[in-house]
Amino acid sequence: MKPIAIFRHTPTEGPGYLAEFLDERQIPWRLIAIDAGETVPHSTEAYSGLVFMGGPMSVNDDLPWIAPVLALIHEAATRDIPVLGHCLGGQLISKALGGTVSRNPVKEIGWGEVTVANNGTARNWFGEVQNFNAFHWHGETFSLPQGAVHLLSSAYCTNQAYAIGKHLALQCHVEMTAAMIASWCEAGADEIVAASASPAVQSTTEMQRQITDNLPQLQKVAKRLYACWIDGLCT
Repeated sequence: MKPIAIFRHTPTEGPGYLAEFLDERQIPWRLIAIDAGETVPHSTEAYSGLVFMGGPMSVNDDLPWIAPVLALIHEAATRDIPVLGHCLGGQLISKALGGTVSRNPVKEIGWGEVTVANNGTARNWFGEVQNFNAFHWHGETFSLPQGAVHLLSSAYCTNQAYAIGKHLALQCHVEMTAAMIASWCEAGADEIVAASASPAVQSTTEMQRQITDNLPQLQKVAKRLYACWIDGLCT
C-alpha cells in the first residue's frame, strides 16, 4: 500500500492518536512537516490518502504553502483519494472545495460536548454515538462545501464536522493524547488567559482534570472514525 501523507503545520500538533491507530494496523504513513520547511508534494500520486492536522494559523493567511495544499486537496478529491482534516485541516478542506472560513462567534478551547447529526451519513461514521466530549482549540469555523453532509455541532459552533463521500473534515480535535493536551496547555497559556471571557474556554487545570473521564471515550470515537476513513484508502 502507498503511504498516507500526514501534514503537520506546527511542532505541537502532530498526528497523536492517529499515528497509534495506523501503527497498530501496520498502515504506512509519512509525516510532511510543513513547520520544518518540507515542501508540499506536487501530486497525490505517491499516497493512498491525505491527512491534515491543526495549527494556529488561518487558511486565509498569506502563507506560501497554503495555495499548494489547497491544490493538492482539490486533486485528491478529483481522484477520489480520501482526505481527512483536523481543525485547521478541516478548514483547508473546506476552502479547497469551495467553502469559506471565517471567525467563529467565540473561541472554543478545551473539552466541550458535540452532538451527532440525525442522518444516515452521520450514523455510518459515528455508529450509535449521539454525543461526546470532544477537544477544541479554534477561533474560526468553516462552511460546508457543496455536496457536504453535516455530521457534528456544538453549542458554540454549528459546523463541527462534515463528510463528502470518503472525505472527512473535523473542526474539533479527535486525535488527542494526554501528552498533547499537556503540551498545548503549556504552549497556549497566554491565549487561554486572553480568551478567558469566552464561555467556551476552559482553564488549563480544568482541561487536564477532565482527561481521565473524557479521553477514553474520545479515542473510542476517533478509532471508529479512522476505521471508516481507512476503508476508502487507495491501494
